[in-house]
Amino acid sequence: MAQRPTANDGAPAPAGSGGQNLADGTDQDPAERERWRLDTLREYRIMDTDREPEFDRVTKLVADLFEVPITLVSLVGDCRQWFKSAHGLDVPETSREVSFCDHVVRRGEPIVVPDARADPRFASNPLVTGDPFIRFYAGVPLRAYNGAILGTLCIIDRKARPTLSFREMERLGDFAAIIMAEADLRRTIVERDEARRALERAIDYSGIATWQLDTRSDLLQWRGAAAELWGADYSTALRTSEEAFERIHPDDRATVRAMLDESMASGAPYAIEHRVLHPERGVRWIAVRGDWDVRDNDALLTGVCIDITEQKSRQENANLLMRELHHRMRNLFATVGAIISLTRHAATDIDDYVERISSRLDALNRAQNVLLSANFMTGSMHALMRELEASFPRIRWSGPDLLLPENALVAMALLFNELATNAMKHGALTGADGSVEIAWAQDPDDAPDPRMFRLVWTESGGDRPVVAPDRTSFGTLLMERSVKNNLGGTIERRWEPDGLIVEIVLPARWRYA
Repeated sequence: MAQRPTANDGAPAPAGSGGQNLADGTDQDPAERERWRLDTLREYRIMDTDREPEFDRVTKLVADLFEVPITLVSLVGDCRQWFKSAHGLDVPETSREVSFCDHVVRRGEPIVVPDARADPRFASNPLVTGDPFIRFYAGVPLRAYNGAILGTLCIIDRKARPTLSFREMERLGDFAAIIMAEADLRRTIVERDEARRALERAIDYSGIATWQLDTRSDLLQWRGAAAELWGADYSTALRTSEEAFERIHPDDRATVRAMLDESMASGAPYAIEHRVLHPERGVRWIAVRGDWDVRDNDALLTGVCIDITEQKSRQENANLLMRELHHRMRNLFATVGAIISLTRHAATDIDDYVERISSRLDALNRAQNVLLSANFMTGSMHALMRELEASFPRIRWSGPDLLLPENALVAMALLFNELATNAMKHGALTGADGSVEIAWAQDPDDAPDPRMFRLVWTESGGDRPVVAPDRTSFGTLLMERSVKNNLGGTIERRWEPDGLIVEIVLPARWRYA
């Protein structure tokens, strides 16, 4: 709180005043140095805090030792000095403009003022001419861990006194070091508590619950997202491991108990995945990991648990998909094998055989493209028709979009391929002006059962007469097998003068896309 007369201080610097005595920042810009000092002061989170007996005991002891009426722990902010501890003074702070301690901060050295009235720089100071009527002042810096000076430990008397001896300044510096040691301890505790709260918030937000089991008493302690994973009543319903076992799914309890017993017997880490009967959320999967505190207390098993229900669901879906794909591949290979075998008997030569096989494999590929673009299990009727139209551009179609299961989609793809191929070779698509119209509809939902799906294939504009074939080809057999055996419907073909008309009627089993 005092200013430092340069010629009459008369006291060497004390041996210790807390922290590290740096080079007083002489290589720094003064404004930058002050910002650094204030940042350090804020880091301690001590300004404007409540009185604390740890600091008050030191100021009382210093006042008794030096036989002075006033001892202060003064922290110098940007525009005021605030007293963390004030023995013999009732005011909590004063302006920095009149502060004696500010000069200790600026100079970075202890100062002693034997008689403030005799010093022309202090004679008119309101703290000298008025309350508390300072005559004698001695202050030593309070240095932070990084060398920044936060304030002073100072002693004040209302009467003039001789300057302090080296030994007395050393003692005052030692008490300043004690003050800073207490401030550093307090800063560490505050930072630790803030870090713990931040960690607890992070654990809460991450959905992780932490737990600790005392194997001697069987008591459980919980933190974090225990309510989300185990139920809102965890603090009263899950106080012991036995109570926690009651919330584990009955089918998993034996496995969990065996794993826990093995971990307790061997000291190995505990790791398991199991289901819990969550009172608000139903059956949930959790992953649990724990280890023993072998350093401090090897009877304590500490760990975490996290909800893995969604991962388990994805894993089960992936397994289901793999089984479905395996089934599909078997069906596909069986279909390809049948096509190869039967086409061999219908082909007239090698070139014809290759052409027929390639065409029918293209049809299978169109069906697989539709399935792969969706969910592997169903495919869109519109998507299949777009694939067909890409291969046979003069085909036009209309009808509602339906979701066809895999077997129905393959059957329809082979059916359309045979009809389109025949139209290219023998029907309407042989001529430049020929075309095909495909139209379909399902009976309305309120129609009497059985509801039916009806599709009409209409060819027109061909440049040659259309006549019925004189024999039943493999393509015809393939179409009839696709419609009757695979789809459970009927197919009728009529050779009209303008072109072939095919009518297909199936049970209306498909839902709208």
